[in-house]
Amino acid sequence: MSIKNQAMLITYADSLGKNLQELREVLERHLEGVVGGIHILPFYPSSGDRGFAPMDYTKVDPAFGDWDDLEAISRDYYFMTDFMVNHISRQSPYFQDFLKKKEASDYRDLFIRYENFWPKGEPSAQDVALIYKRKPRAPYVTVDFEDGTTEKVWCTFDEEQIDLDVTTECTRQFITDQLTFLANKGADIIRLDAFAYANKKVGTNCFFVEPNIWDLLSYCHDVVKPHGSTVLPEIHEHYTIQQKIAKKDYYVYDFALPMLVLHAIYSGTAHRLKNWLEICPRQQFTTLDTHDGIGVVDVKDLLSDEEVEETRAALYSQGANVKKIYSSEAYNNLDIYQINCTYYSALGNNDRAYILARAIQCFAPGIPQIYYVGLLAGKNDIELLEQTKEGRNINRHYYDLAEIDKEVQRPIVQAVFEILQFRNSSPAFDGEFSVELEDNILVMQWSLESVLAKIVIDMKTQHFTITEMKEITATLIMTNPF
Repeated sequence: MSIKNQAMLITYADSLGKNLQELREVLERHLEGVVGGIHILPFYPSSGDRGFAPMDYTKVDPAFGDWDDLEAISRDYYFMTDFMVNHISRQSPYFQDFLKKKEASDYRDLFIRYENFWPKGEPSAQDVALIYKRKPRAPYVTVDFEDGTTEKVWCTFDEEQIDLDVTTECTRQFITDQLTFLANKGADIIRLDAFAYANKKVGTNCFFVEPNIWDLLSYCHDVVKPHGSTVLPEIHEHYTIQQKIAKKDYYVYDFALPMLVLHAIYSGTAHRLKNWLEICPRQQFTTLDTHDGIGVVDVKDLLSDEEVEETRAALYSQGANVKKIYSSEAYNNLDIYQINCTYYSALGNNDRAYILARAIQCFAPGIPQIYYVGLLAGKNDIELLEQTKEGRNINRHYYDLAEIDKEVQRPIVQAVFEILQFRNSSPAFDGEFSVELEDNILVMQWSLESVLAKIVIDMKTQHFTITEMKEITATLIMTNPF
């Protein structure tokens, strides 16, 4: 199945129901016409980070189901899965073979060994300072080999996630094998997780290293294209990186939209949002929420530093049950560029503000992705957060079938469903986009031949009206119901 210009659901295999079979039941019972695609977050056997430390891409974690369950879903929805191009599990057979056999291992060239990478076997203080890193020190983990020796190997993220050396023939073959397998299992889109970290080069910040990164992206694309699939690089950084990738005709993410929409709703002004809507890539997937926190780094220079801080402060003051400490080391989060919170709670669990945010997303250029917690207008899960002391779990609630049956009856959820159904069905969204702003009135419009879809928003009052015109007949689709 090819990509459709219809909203995509993002979910874990065990979050809308306890497994893939129950997820399919939820899709059939509640979400027909609401979403046309689905991104199921890593469902492989994994040793950490909620699936993002994969041990074997050819297997489905038995707790979730099997490939038959996934292929049944992919027949009805265009389907996205993850490939962690930057790393693999420390517990994977590849790394375990390396620990056992060292130089005799067939997989020794999969990994970045400090003694081989750095000219003197170790980085200088200047080298370490230059690296775009996720830890307060050089990115490595010390490993013990079966022969009693020890070495440092590159490790950007959690110690269960060992970085791959994407420059070697061994790793390129590994990438080819895994991407080909996933494409043949029904993946229309393969998300390249942590993509910008994959290339390392002495004397650089080891993040989005040009021109090397373009070679890697082209390589991955060329592997999957003959199988009818495409790739989506996942990058959180300055918006100009997304623009550069889009100019080469790849799909990208719009990670700037979440903070821009919050700023517009908090402030009642939309000039910053309008500017982005005019210049953002068109071949993109838009987000308001994901399995990670609300990104801040993505809006640098789209909002001024003062506006970023004002928006961040408003989130903590106007949001519901969100505190700075949830995005700190105390809750296992050292990433200062994200805020742990559901999008509904970021807007104070306010139905009027929330349905406006989703309406803006559905009219923004690109294909809307909606995270499962956001689809159900979920509040911050403080209980799960405190049980696990994992900051991002505030936005990772587990819904059972009975709870889902109850949640979908809420007026705010029904309103979200209604907007998504309109976004999926109106042919206007395959046409041309335009945006206008006068005082506090924002107008977003799509037109294709004789069909026009328009939303008119008063940012001060949060009132909006959605209309569709076919030929000379105008139909009122929705006004803000809250």
